Amino acid sequence: MRHRLGIGAAVAAILLVAGCGRPSGVDGDLTDGWGAMAPATGFEPTAGACHGANFNPVGARSTYEEIDCSLRHRTETVYVGTFESPAADADEPPADGSAGARTAYQVCDQKTTTYVGGPWRSARLWIGVTRPTAAAWSGGARWYRCEVLELSSVEDDGSLVQRDTSLRDELADGTSELLLGCYAIQLDGNGSIATMPAVDCTAKHNGEFAGLWIANDLEYPKESKGWAKFHDGCRALIADYVGVPNDGDLQYRTGVVSLPGSADVWALGDRGVRCYLWLEGSELTASLRGKGTKGLPIQYK
Repeated sequence: MRHRLGIGAAVAAILLVAGCGRPSGVDGDLTDGWGAMAPATGFEPTAGACHGANFNPVGARSTYEEIDCSLRHRTETVYVGTFESPAADADEPPADGSAGARTAYQVCDQKTTTYVGGPWRSARLWIGVTRPTAAAWSGGARWYRCEVLELSSVEDDGSLVQRDTSLRDELADGTSELLLGCYAIQLDGNGSIATMPAVDCTAKHNGEFAGLWIANDLEYPKESKGWAKFHDGCRALIADYVGVPNDGDLQYRTGVVSLPGSADVWALGDRGVRCYLWLEGSELTASLRGKGTKGLPIQYK
């Protein structure tokens, strides 16, 4: 028995080594005729989509949801970009204030103006940049989302407004109710601005948005000396808006309110400063745009 089993085992071994021959039509090439597999791709958001969730600078796939812009929503994606090298080569997404984050914000600034049809800072709008989670970044995600949303006010502590229409081309024809206009500025007990609610320019008011001044390389104002440079820049813009000389008497024609963005967006490269003329004690009932010296006479000297 041991002898026969030994022979059987030897025969089996020979068959395994020699092979039993390929069936007809089989050539032994396991990849013959197979198409190449496409590389794995990760999630990427969609431009033009609206979202019901509040803005978040970090966008998790698990909480991402697109809804039709005709439904009530909070934010709208105007553009989806890609982080480039060297930011894209890092092990983690760009941190707030980093070079990569500043570049993304500047792209979003430009793309939002194009998307809404005019300078977004001239309206009750705010923009933000959403980046991937650290986990998605480690998996190869390099996208960022440019988000725009409507605020109830950009002068006071405005709240987010839920919309049921898209902001695409909202500012294109210059008639949007979101555009900044006239204000009833109120002071507190220390002579500082307490509130500046928006009012129709035909109603009584003492302030008016004159335009956007770009501060370029100036530091974010923290003291009176820094604010003085901003006020000077805004006064020059106001002079052009109303049509009065930009001279030493301008300070006696109008006060000025200069409102840059927060220190956080300043660190991202946002140098836009909203400029408002302000006539303390006056009760205007029409816009002063283009009214000249008759509309804005010397009154404080």
